[in-house]
Amino acid sequence: MTSLFLINILMALAWALVTGSFSEINLAFGFLLSTFALYLIREQVGTAQYFKKAGQALSLMLLFVYELVLSAWRVALIVIRPKMNLNPGFIAYPLTVDRDFEITMLANLITLTPGTLSVDVSDDRKTLYVHCLDVPDPQETIDSIKNGFERKILEVFR
Repeated sequence: MTSLFLINILMALAWALVTGSFSEINLAFGFLLSTFALYLIREQVGTAQYFKKAGQALSLMLLFVYELVLSAWRVALIVIRPKMNLNPGFIAYPLTVDRDFEITMLANLITLTPGTLSVDVSDDRKTLYVHCLDVPDPQETIDSIKNGFERKILEVFR
């Protein structure tokens, strides 16, 4: 998978070299063009898994953007209300991911989402402590993370 991504980047650089332009637009076009070329020969060289993982990575990115917009909207509503009925608190999120990279990615995605902040990981790397601006139902928040970010991370990196 990683080697195919490297091949894709090298083909994009080759495109830029042939065209004589290393602008961002031309490099992006070369990357898309090389992706299309790899897609055309996917059965001959076995790149089908590459495109499956790329689609899953795109799905993770879209989920993050969706959660970002939704959380920003919720925080904005909390801020503009004259009376704040908040239930802030910490949750101990049981981790399914166990690799350092996956834990870091999950913690960062949670932190980048407005209203939540990853605070710490337990020494045994089994629990992530998260502060939430408003957490009326901790189990619902845990389920939301488990069925959202964590599930998508596992799909992309395993």
